[in-house]
Amino acid sequence: MNVTRILPDLQCALVCEDVRQEANGNFILLGVTAFLRVPQVPITASRLCVFTRWCAGVGNFVESVRLIAPDQTTVLREAKVKFGLQDPAHSATNLSVFAQLEIKAGGIYFVEVLVDDVMKLRFPVPIVVTPPPGQGAPPAPPAA
Repeated sequence: MNVTRILPDLQCALVCEDVRQEANGNFILLGVTAFLRVPQVPITASRLCVFTRWCAGVGNFVESVRLIAPDQTTVLREAKVKFGLQDPAHSATNLSVFAQLEIKAGGIYFVEVLVDDVMKLRFPVPIVVTPPPGQGAPPAPPAA
Protein backbone atom coordinates (compact mmCIF):
# COMPACT_ATOMS: atom_id res chain seq x y z
CA MET A 1 0.00 0.00 0.00
CA ASN A 2 1.36 3.41 -1.01
CA VAL A 3 0.37 6.09 1.51
CA THR A 4 -0.12 9.47 -0.17
CA ARG A 5 -1.35 11.56 2.75
CA ILE A 6 -1.03 11.45 6.55
CA LEU A 7 -1.87 14.59 8.56
CA PRO A 8 1.30 15.54 10.49
CA ASP A 9 1.80 15.85 14.23
CA LEU A 10 2.85 19.16 15.75
CA GLN A 11 6.14 18.45 17.52
CA CYS A 12 6.47 21.95 19.03
CA ALA A 13 5.18 25.52 18.89
CA LEU A 14 7.17 28.18 20.76
CA VAL A 15 6.72 31.94 21.03
CA CYS A 16 10.01 33.81 20.86
CA GLU A 17 11.55 37.17 19.99
CA ASP A 18 13.70 35.96 17.09
CA VAL A 19 15.13 32.87 15.38
CA ARG A 20 18.54 32.49 13.77
CA GLN A 21 19.91 29.62 11.74
CA GLU A 22 23.46 28.34 12.06
CA ALA A 23 25.59 27.36 9.05
CA ASN A 24 24.94 23.69 9.87
CA GLY A 25 21.16 24.24 9.67
CA ASN A 26 20.40 24.15 13.40
CA PHE A 27 18.10 26.83 14.79
CA ILE A 28 18.79 29.23 17.66
CA LEU A 29 15.65 30.57 19.35
CA LEU A 30 16.09 33.90 21.14
CA GLY A 31 13.84 35.11 23.92
CA VAL A 32 11.57 32.06 24.22
CA THR A 33 8.69 33.24 26.38
CA ALA A 34 5.47 32.08 28.01
CA PHE A 35 4.20 35.65 28.53
CA LEU A 36 5.02 39.20 27.46
CA ARG A 37 5.75 41.92 29.98
CA VAL A 38 5.17 45.42 28.61
CA PRO A 39 5.64 48.81 30.33
CA GLN A 40 2.36 50.28 29.01
CA VAL A 41 -0.47 49.82 26.56
CA PRO A 42 -1.01 50.52 23.79
CA ILE A 43 2.41 49.44 22.60
CA THR A 44 3.83 48.10 19.35
CA ALA A 45 5.96 44.97 19.54
CA SER A 46 8.54 45.17 16.79
CA ARG A 47 8.58 41.41 16.29
CA LEU A 48 6.90 38.33 17.71
CA CYS A 49 7.74 34.89 16.28
CA VAL A 50 6.10 31.47 16.51
CA PHE A 51 8.48 28.59 15.75
CA THR A 52 6.80 25.30 14.76
CA ARG A 53 8.01 21.84 13.81
CA TRP A 54 5.88 19.16 12.15
CA CYS A 55 6.63 15.43 11.90
CA ALA A 56 5.10 11.99 11.22
CA GLY A 57 3.13 13.10 8.17
CA VAL A 58 3.07 12.58 4.41
CA GLY A 59 1.84 15.07 1.81
CA ASN A 60 1.50 18.80 1.24
CA PHE A 61 -0.10 21.00 3.88
CA VAL A 62 -0.96 24.56 4.87
CA GLU A 63 -0.02 25.72 8.37
CA SER A 64 -1.97 28.61 9.89
CA VAL A 65 -0.75 30.41 13.01
CA ARG A 66 -3.19 32.87 14.55
CA LEU A 67 -2.88 35.40 17.34
CA ILE A 68 -6.25 35.76 19.07
CA ALA A 69 -7.32 38.74 21.23
CA PRO A 70 -8.46 38.32 24.86
CA ASP A 71 -12.11 38.23 23.70
CA GLN A 72 -11.14 34.78 22.26
CA THR A 73 -12.76 35.51 18.88
CA THR A 74 -10.89 38.42 17.25
CA VAL A 75 -8.00 37.28 15.06
CA LEU A 76 -5.34 39.97 15.42
CA ARG A 77 -2.89 38.37 13.00
CA GLU A 78 -2.66 35.21 10.92
CA ALA A 79 0.31 33.74 9.07
CA LYS A 80 -0.03 30.91 6.56
CA VAL A 81 2.74 28.79 5.05
CA LYS A 82 2.71 25.78 2.74
CA PHE A 83 4.99 22.86 3.53
CA GLY A 84 5.44 19.24 2.55
CA LEU A 85 6.61 16.00 4.12
CA GLN A 86 7.79 13.22 1.81
CA ASP A 87 8.11 10.55 4.49
CA PRO A 88 6.89 10.09 8.10
CA ALA A 89 10.54 10.13 9.26
CA HIS A 90 11.04 13.68 7.92
CA SER A 91 10.20 16.93 9.67
CA ALA A 92 9.34 20.46 8.57
CA THR A 93 10.21 23.60 10.50
CA ASN A 94 8.24 26.83 9.99
CA LEU A 95 8.52 30.33 11.39
CA SER A 96 5.65 32.81 11.58
CA VAL A 97 6.74 36.40 12.13
CA PHE A 98 4.31 39.04 13.34
CA ALA A 99 6.05 42.39 12.77
CA GLN A 100 4.86 45.71 14.19
CA LEU A 101 2.23 44.01 16.32
CA GLU A 102 0.04 46.57 18.08
CA ILE A 103 -1.03 45.49 21.55
CA LYS A 104 -3.91 47.67 22.71
CA ALA A 105 -4.59 46.09 26.12
CA GLY A 106 -3.19 43.66 28.63
CA GLY A 107 -4.86 40.30 29.14
CA ILE A 108 -4.74 36.69 28.03
CA TYR A 109 -4.09 36.37 24.29
CA PHE A 110 -3.99 33.01 22.51
CA VAL A 111 -1.87 31.39 19.82
CA GLU A 112 -3.61 28.84 17.62
CA VAL A 113 -1.73 26.46 15.32
CA LEU A 114 -3.68 24.67 12.59
CA VAL A 115 -2.77 22.41 9.70
CA ASP A 116 -5.21 22.26 6.79
CA ASP A 117 -7.80 23.99 9.02
CA VAL A 118 -7.48 21.31 11.74
CA MET A 119 -6.64 22.80 15.14
CA LYS A 120 -3.53 21.14 16.56
CA LEU A 121 -2.76 23.45 19.48
CA ARG A 122 -4.14 26.49 21.27
CA PHE A 123 -2.25 28.04 24.15
CA PRO A 124 -2.39 31.27 26.21
CA VAL A 125 0.16 34.08 25.98
CA PRO A 126 -0.56 36.56 28.79
CA ILE A 127 0.31 40.22 28.17
CA VAL A 128 1.27 41.66 31.55
CA VAL A 129 1.41 45.44 31.91
CA THR A 130 4.10 46.37 34.44
CA PRO A 131 5.07 50.05 34.57
CA PRO A 132 8.77 50.74 35.27
CA PRO A 133 9.64 51.48 38.93
CA GLY A 134 8.55 54.97 39.93
CA GLN A 135 6.12 55.27 37.00
CA GLY A 136 3.23 53.29 38.43
CA ALA A 137 0.05 54.65 39.86
CA PRO A 138 0.44 57.54 42.30
CA PRO A 139 0.39 56.53 45.97
CA ALA A 140 -2.96 56.65 47.74
CA PRO A 141 -3.46 59.62 50.07
CA PRO A 142 -3.06 58.86 53.77
CA ALA A 143 -6.22 57.90 55.64
CA ALA A 144 -7.70 60.70 57.72
